[in-house]
Amino acid sequence: MKRSSSDVRRVAGILAAACLGAVFSAPEAVRAQEDPQYVEETDPLVRQKLESWQDLKLGLLLHWGPYSQWGIVESWSLCSEDVPWCERSMNDYAEYKRAYEGLQTTFDPTAFDPERWARAAHDAGMRYVVFTTKHHDGFAMFDTRLTDYRITAPATPFSSDPRADVTRGILDAFRENGFMTGVYFSKPDWHNPDYWWPYFATPDRNPNYELAKYPERWRRFVEYTHGQVDELMSRYGRIDILWLDGGWVRVKTPEEVRAQMRRSDNSQLRVQSQDIDMPRLVENARRRQPGLIVVDRAVTGPYQNYLTPEARVPDEAIRYPWEVPMPMATSWSYTPDDTYKSARELVQMLVDVVSKGGNLLLNIGPGPDGTWHDAAYDRLEELGAWMEVNGKAIYGTRSVPPYGEGKVRLTRGTDGALYVMYLAEEGETRLPERLTLTGWRPAGKAAVSLLGSDAALSWRASGTGLVLEVPEPLRDTPPCDYVWVFRISEVEPAGAPPF
Repeated sequence: MKRSSSDVRRVAGILAAACLGAVFSAPEAVRAQEDPQYVEETDPLVRQKLESWQDLKLGLLLHWGPYSQWGIVESWSLCSEDVPWCERSMNDYAEYKRAYEGLQTTFDPTAFDPERWARAAHDAGMRYVVFTTKHHDGFAMFDTRLTDYRITAPATPFSSDPRADVTRGILDAFRENGFMTGVYFSKPDWHNPDYWWPYFATPDRNPNYELAKYPERWRRFVEYTHGQVDELMSRYGRIDILWLDGGWVRVKTPEEVRAQMRRSDNSQLRVQSQDIDMPRLVENARRRQPGLIVVDRAVTGPYQNYLTPEARVPDEAIRYPWEVPMPMATSWSYTPDDTYKSARELVQMLVDVVSKGGNLLLNIGPGPDGTWHDAAYDRLEELGAWMEVNGKAIYGTRSVPPYGEGKVRLTRGTDGALYVMYLAEEGETRLPERLTLTGWRPAGKAAVSLLGSDAALSWRASGTGLVLEVPEPLRDTPPCDYVWVFRISEVEPAGAPPF
């Protein structure tokens, strides 16, 4: 993932809010976004797990490492590209890199409490977790035997703590709370000398030498990568998702390399193919973890089992499995003074994503001592309160056309019920007097209700849809905040095409 400095984070937060507001203006009918290069999975075990994953809807992503001590962007300040998320606090790059990698010697998160994290996430309605076992900087947050640049190495103060293998502690705690578990793993590794060779300068995120000229060096890096993935797949219990980042590490055809060279001033180093032998890597991983979902992010092909539009909600529904990784605050990694999105924004984002057929993966960045911001717990508590009332409209549902009409979003449950979700404006605390829906209408003697209330609701046909009347007493006492959900037990389409 691309990361930003604190100034860019604030801008990103503004842009994310603007994007969220834009997607709430729904088109008249759903037009599914399709990637013609998406490759359908054929393994029945993977397909089954993907279907189960799609039922979960809400997950937790955790970006954490020694960089949290500085409260900075994770990894990217090591990269020498002239872009905002690669800004550094020192003018001397060599000095900065030594100081950054020296953070290992002071990383001591003694307040680490994965059980509290797991309970809070579960109570919020989250049902799967993805943890950053290694980001681009190469620091391993697990007990790898292939490098000393890891949390369990003697150079790391926390290594003497029995909880030092934080990946094991996190995965175990979340499994105990019924979570599907995933591991984020960076394909590029900027600490490994076979990716960034110390003999050369490092102009950008890519290997700083010609792979074809030094094939043995690249082969060593490939084996290192496979070895670390194998450690994660074989030593940490059940793993459901292998979430690979660093999409520039991929095979490029000679034609693609030549075309990219013609289009830009990039050097051969920047556009060369970085083949880490994904077929063998995935085959070995699934031998250890049958049915493993693999997410080779931003790499079209058979190993991107679901799509991951980053920090943005698509304008329309997507036909294929997908999720939105989204920071709960404005940054992915810990920032002491970070601003968290409001509960209203998070709830409405979840509803919008789910109505379009996706999952929402909210990120929290733990601090250097292993704790979360109080604001993170506050937002999770409010999410949980809303999910307790309205979870039936979220879990196990699928998108239906049109996924939204104005301030309304729709989902359909496995029992055929239609959920009509009204997104309240900022400061709107009373239910609307009536709700109009044009694409669907109740069938026969269908019952219409408001989740969280026993009050009977009436409706009448109107053109190609219905008008739902909300009685006055119910308008003043909504069962929850931010989004109000109506359930129609049985519906029939009124001119709406099947999704």
